[in-house]
Amino acid sequence: MDKYETVKKIGEGSFGKAILVKSKQDGHQYVIKEIGISAMSSKERQESRKEVAVLANMSHPNIVQYKESFEEGGCLYIVMDYCEGGDLFKKINSQRGALFPEEKILDWFVQISLALKHVHDRKILHRDIKSQNIFLTKDGTVQLGDFGIARVLNSTVELARTCIGTPYYLSPEICENKPYNNKSQLLGSRTSY
Repeated sequence: MDKYETVKKIGEGSFGKAILVKSKQDGHQYVIKEIGISAMSSKERQESRKEVAVLANMSHPNIVQYKESFEEGGCLYIVMDYCEGGDLFKKINSQRGALFPEEKILDWFVQISLALKHVHDRKILHRDIKSQNIFLTKDGTVQLGDFGIARVLNSTVELARTCIGTPYYLSPEICENKPYNNKSQLLGSRTSY
């Protein structure tokens, strides 16, 4: 953490916490996801490091960009670009019942679809698509983030079987404990609005 100055904590979840930081080198702001791994089993540590591998291989304008990762003091730190516009969940709630223009919703949907296509072309299932994991940059670009429970498939026809994700955003086949693939994620992208 020597290269970064903490600005503030911006989130916390079962994974750990998200911290807004500023680079001491260039003043650029990033988000660091801090995951306590010292008390984890070796399998859990491996799963946490998997997110790093997934993010490191993603380069797309609609996916939160990975910068670097490191381990220090029993924690795994994942450094990513900061999306100044916050997440879609907060954006929707800030409307206080007012509707977004249809063009804006369509634009967001197209951007999320492009991100999902990029992810699925790499045989990856995000498995937690929801408005809290869809971020907005200051210019309004949509970026998909939080690949913490993503799964890499061996082929595009392989099916995943683990019931995992956020309940309100799950497709029927996941809820019914049936095998699923990337097509199941389309429901999550539609229910995020």
